[in-house]
Amino acid sequence: MFNAVHEIIFFSGFLLFIFLMLALDLGVFNKKSHIPSFREALTWTMVWVSIAIIFYILIMFFGHELHDLNDLAQIQTNIEKFQHPINIAGLSFDEAIKVYNRNLSLEFITGYIIEYSLSVDNIFVIIMIFVSFNIKQKYYHRILFWGILGAIIMRFIFIFVASALIQRFEVILYFFGGMLVILGAKMGWEFFTKKDEDRIDPHHHPVVRFISKFFSVTNEDKGHHFWVKENGKFFITPLFIVLILVEFFDVIFAIDSVPAVFSVTRDPFIVFFSNIFAILGLRSLFFLVNNVMDRFHYLKLGLAVLLSYVGLKMILQKLLDLHISTKLSLGIIIGILAVFILISLVFPEKKKTGRE
Repeated sequence: MFNAVHEIIFFSGFLLFIFLMLALDLGVFNKKSHIPSFREALTWTMVWVSIAIIFYILIMFFGHELHDLNDLAQIQTNIEKFQHPINIAGLSFDEAIKVYNRNLSLEFITGYIIEYSLSVDNIFVIIMIFVSFNIKQKYYHRILFWGILGAIIMRFIFIFVASALIQRFEVILYFFGGMLVILGAKMGWEFFTKKDEDRIDPHHHPVVRFISKFFSVTNEDKGHHFWVKENGKFFITPLFIVLILVEFFDVIFAIDSVPAVFSVTRDPFIVFFSNIFAILGLRSLFFLVNNVMDRFHYLKLGLAVLLSYVGLKMILQKLLDLHISTKLSLGIIIGILAVFILISLVFPEKKKTGRE
């Protein structure tokens, strides 16, 4: 039996680090509302990616500490429980630890790349939300910051509930795999058929109508406030409506991105870590993509192929007992993204007039 106390301590330390980084971000580096420049967005993107890479290196050397693995029997039990694609037969404890940690770190970085890549599609929707509500760009960071706090909580619940279901009912993997293939096909179809005028209706969206039933909404500009009190009555502002919509769509996107990471690893901690690091880099990536989104217009189609691949991988692994190594899967995923980024550069999108 694994040391649950050790896992709780490790996990609590991780959450403490994340919240300290977020507090430092909002309280020190982004205390005042402003519009991040391309250079600032690029710098922060590199910072968050670097932190994820450092975490990858730590797992490579100390990943076994997560579950407090102290002998070969515990390592083997862990491999069987989470179905890691490795074999430690005939290895010494030190050799087995190296193999185990190397695979765990690859699972983390592969899950991170999948989640971070799929975040791009989430960003396109968030941009539409902000434009539809005429939100000033200097308030984008504030909304995304609080949106990320909510996303961390929702991902935690979703990931560990999904992990429990997978371990109890493995047939759910067929459902997840099939869902990813369908979502990939749907995303690809929308790439070729959706029109540029497709926008989010700020007045008739179901989430907006639902909130309006329970709260008084002010349409006046109240600066960076999410709610205000006037004449003894509380009003929520358009910023709060947008925040709720961002949270709503994050849950929707988690339905495809989280199962995609489960195609790489069954360890819920690794799934959670990869998700959170991708979410932490979402704000800086948002401002980066907002500046260069026209340059990589084929990337959305690449994400559709990526979803279809991980869905088929999940199905075939169970159906045909097919084992694709983590290293090979990582190479395929990076290859898919690289191909469609290259296609975007070789065949740039024609400039359109009237774009906001």
